[in-house]
Amino acid sequence: MDLATIIGLVGGTILILLGCSGGSLSTLVGFFDLNSIYITVGGSLAAMLINFPLDQFTKAFKSVRWAFFARTFSLEEIINTLVRYAEKARREGLLALEDEIASSSDEFLKKGIQLVVDGTDPELVKNILEIEIGFLEERHNENKGFWEAWGSLAPSFGLIGTVIGLIQMLSRLDDPSAVGPGMAVALLTTLYGALLAYFIFNPIAAKLGIRSQEEVMIRQVMVEGILSVQAGENPRIVEEKLKSFLPPARRDNVGRDRAEGVGLNV
Repeated sequence: MDLATIIGLVGGTILILLGCSGGSLSTLVGFFDLNSIYITVGGSLAAMLINFPLDQFTKAFKSVRWAFFARTFSLEEIINTLVRYAEKARREGLLALEDEIASSSDEFLKKGIQLVVDGTDPELVKNILEIEIGFLEERHNENKGFWEAWGSLAPSFGLIGTVIGLIQMLSRLDDPSAVGPGMAVALLTTLYGALLAYFIFNPIAAKLGIRSQEEVMIRQVMVEGILSVQAGENPRIVEEKLKSFLPPARRDNVGRDRAEGVGLNV
């Protein structure tokens, strides 16, 4: 679980509520207005339905879990696994890797090694895997773009709500009791739109972008490792090549983790 997302969401909510309450919980009631919710949430949702097909909604909402959960294995584990594959291929040949990938939980890695075991041309292996990475990145960008679009629409509907509230207020100045509700709609829709955009939707999009970069990096390491294994490169050379994807502070973990058996089931 990503603690940063949890801490930001919970901590931010508490601080915003404390700021709105002014030290009194009863004050929070004044920050709730159903009409403002209808305009901001309902209006922006309706606009999103016009912008995107229904299946994109399903995919985008499912993608939110990646804002809270990181991948279950690290780049070091991937490198350790690929170096181990290189060692086995050098000792026993590429066909020996077929049994090795049976226990792998990563379909991309299994596919790449299987192509190598089947004797596929290295250039074709690279093209196939890079095409898959490209479409993976495109799917991630679609989900990220969904939340960015909602983040841009929410403040706009907040502004629409503000205009509606002002119109209601100005058209009924002869009735002092109508001024308050009109002003509430005018101001709260702006608040709701800003909170939805800058506290929820845009941060989710940004975190999904980071997750996408992490996964693409892992896939690129896999491609380099798979091609090195296919070429029969020395495992030590394979390790040094793949370690270049890591920052210097993390490179020493690769050999040590492999000695401890880390990364065996990637």
